[in-house]
Amino acid sequence: MNDELIKKVDLKIKDEIDKIDKLEEYYSLKVLEAFRKFKVSESDFYGTTGYGYNDEGRDKIESIFAYVLDSEKALVRSQFISGTHALTVTLFGLLRPGDTLLSISGKPYDTLDEVIGLKDNPSSLKSFKIDFEQIDLIDNEFDYKKIEEYLKRKKYKVIEIQRSKGYSTRKSLTIDKIKEVTKFIKKIDKDVIIMVDNCYSELTEYETPTSVGCDIMVGSLIKNLGGGIAPNGAYVAGKSELIDLVAERLTVPGQGMEVGPSLGINKLILQGLYMAPSVVANSLKTNIFASSMLEELGYLVEPKYNEKRCDIVLNITFNDPDKLINFVQGIQEMSAIDSYVSILPTDMPGYDSKIIMASGSFTQGSSIEISCDGPIREPYIAYLQGSLTYKYGRLAVLNAIRRIEDEK
Repeated sequence: MNDELIKKVDLKIKDEIDKIDKLEEYYSLKVLEAFRKFKVSESDFYGTTGYGYNDEGRDKIESIFAYVLDSEKALVRSQFISGTHALTVTLFGLLRPGDTLLSISGKPYDTLDEVIGLKDNPSSLKSFKIDFEQIDLIDNEFDYKKIEEYLKRKKYKVIEIQRSKGYSTRKSLTIDKIKEVTKFIKKIDKDVIIMVDNCYSELTEYETPTSVGCDIMVGSLIKNLGGGIAPNGAYVAGKSELIDLVAERLTVPGQGMEVGPSLGINKLILQGLYMAPSVVANSLKTNIFASSMLEELGYLVEPKYNEKRCDIVLNITFNDPDKLINFVQGIQEMSAIDSYVSILPTDMPGYDSKIIMASGSFTQGSSIEISCDGPIREPYIAYLQGSLTYKYGRLAVLNAIRRIEDEK
């Protein structure tokens, strides 16, 4: 790798790195304020078993998450298997037979196909007589004309917005765009529930979906807010009455948030959140460095190094399956775990195309540590996320670039 090119990129991205440092400082203070406000102590680390009654540490964690995310209430549980699981529980908690779910950011992430019923499944929302409709984005903007038409002709129970792009070529959605569309929707129907899939986006902007008028949001703890330390789990945050509905779907009607043993995970969730501002900042810095380097080498990247970021994902378009595979393999080679494994495209549950995935992480599926994946379909895009430290991220990115450049 050309050292002069690396120096050029480091100089070029300096102002953007400085912006991320300020964002990290803002959220570090906010997290620390929350820990102090709710008087976290060593005794809060001790977990409950069985029913999980009177788990003070778990309850403090949920108060802290609500504070950091500008929400009335939060449900933060290891009983959530993934972000997809938390989204599923939320949808089943909010929707009833005869209701309609409307997505205004296009088709949701692939793993929700069977949840919604876009693919046949006897356990889907569709099988419970819950309908689904979608409105696609136009040039990365909400289609306000269609949204107004839909809301005036029919009553919708829940509107879903997926903030991150998933395996698509669209841009991720900024808080400013979400704020604007939320205000627009609420003028037409103040009662509709606006739910945001916030996965990959926490702590990447100064505001949150619930601080700009959205009713409820969902995310995973093995992404941003887990700080690479939480071993599993997810959160749902938003209006109190909605969180109560979701909690009763996760546990038991009539018991809701009062039950659910923490099983010794409290310390790891608290440590993860404490580290999250730094870890998310490092992920964004890695993203900025990779974006600038690859653009200098002639590859199409999104977002560009100096564009506003609203998640930790970088799209790199290769238009070549071999380059995609080689780049992802290069990330795996510089991962802490399974660096020696030669990864190949394979079938994965919930996806139509074969997927190649680099995830040499301490926690399975933890995108925030450092990961890179992509479907083997045109235009052959890699989706880079992470890492825990900026130095580790740079090493991985430079190794992946060497692999694709050595092909020339």
